[in-house]
Amino acid sequence: MDMLVKLYELKRDAALDSRMASQSVVIRRVLPPELPVLASWIEPRFGAGWVAEATAATMRQPTTCFIAIEDERLIGFACHDATAKGFFGPTGVDEAARGKGVGHALLLETLLDMYAQGYPYGVIGGAGPMEFYRRSVGAIPIEGSVPGIYRGMLPQAHPNEVSD
Repeated sequence: MDMLVKLYELKRDAALDSRMASQSVVIRRVLPPELPVLASWIEPRFGAGWVAEATAATMRQPTTCFIAIEDERLIGFACHDATAKGFFGPTGVDEAARGKGVGHALLLETLLDMYAQGYPYGVIGGAGPMEFYRRSVGAIPIEGSVPGIYRGMLPQAHPNEVSD
């Protein structure tokens, strides 16, 4: 199910920023030359579909894909305007880095960027952890949004199904 966020009500969270700094976590836009590293990090954790969406976001100017780095190591990412304008996602954090606020920091940074680019509202497409989005940014469910924009999407090809 998709969720809706009032971007105009969001503010920076100084405590969250401080928490990221104390953990040596930097949230920033990915640079296009970093795309191969990002793609090779995403695919085994989240699949080829998310690689495609992150690639689309990375190719925008300015890029609409953000990354979380801890001690020069990629630990998470979040995108917007990847599959559709006004859509947040995909986003993911390495399992070892979960529970430290990294996902929340990525979410907030990305949604604030959407607002800065002129969106009053954001749609979290196919929201997985709905309670997390509700608690973190006040997102509300959009009734009747399943399967939403992904309706009729081609199934992912498996390597053994690809012809030579």
